[in-house]
Amino acid sequence: MTFISINHKHYPNEPVIGQKLIDLSKPTVMGILNITPDSFFSGSRFTPNSNQILDQAAKMIEDGATFVDIGGYSTRPDADDVSVSEEIDRVSPVIEVIAQNFWDKVAISIDTFRSKVAREAVKSGATIINDIAGGNLDEEMFQTVAELQVPYILMHSRGNPQTMCKLNDYQNLTLDVITELQEKVAKLRALAVKDIIIDPGFGFAKNAKQGFEMMRNLDAFKVMDLPLLVGISRKSMIWRTLNITADEALNGTTALNMYALMQGAKILRVHDVKEAMQTIRLFEELGG
Repeated sequence: MTFISINHKHYPNEPVIGQKLIDLSKPTVMGILNITPDSFFSGSRFTPNSNQILDQAAKMIEDGATFVDIGGYSTRPDADDVSVSEEIDRVSPVIEVIAQNFWDKVAISIDTFRSKVAREAVKSGATIINDIAGGNLDEEMFQTVAELQVPYILMHSRGNPQTMCKLNDYQNLTLDVITELQEKVAKLRALAVKDIIIDPGFGFAKNAKQGFEMMRNLDAFKVMDLPLLVGISRKSMIWRTLNITADEALNGTTALNMYALMQGAKILRVHDVKEAMQTIRLFEELGG
């Protein structure tokens, strides 16, 4: 079986009292909670200190989420920059209140590429770092992960949200992505980081055509022998292909999530937890 270990606390800011193992030999779901005003999908936008946040987290947990991923910096293409202090102010109180209420029911992930934000988030109760930049945008990130000894989601990307659309030139897309991820994994292992999850980075320095190419070759990522996270929920590769909007892209998301499961995905990062769990249930009935 494949397990990751998260720090177990009874309350944010208290000492770690032990480790909790999460089994990733079977597929799981990560629910998206964006504390931003400009995320590409309107249904995922929440404001700090909103009662909606706690209600949404509770709903995700009830629907079957193993993880809740909290982000305070929109990483859609051409997103506005946000200061480190503002990002911390957005996510820390939200993480703390979710940790206080659901510490024994869900693992909290912080979606950030900044080591300072990651460190503050873990203090507030986050137990996983989800870095969309794979360490590219903060030279302190890998060392921070090593010091905190928390699981790390290593996503493939190039550039930043303002430049990544122009950095999608590959000789061999799947091979290049795997190679770049493997180089990062080697650096993390050298720092004694134990639990690494990989994310191919759909929509990050990849256009829609490249996204579908990578989806077709997703099985190749098994060579890395690490749990695979796939995040294609309501992304432009779906709604642009279908000539619809992100608000209308749930059906397309479900279709691609099933395909990802068939290719070995272990974590589905989604806006719609209930539907993703239903997809997993049917996948398991098919013998997955």
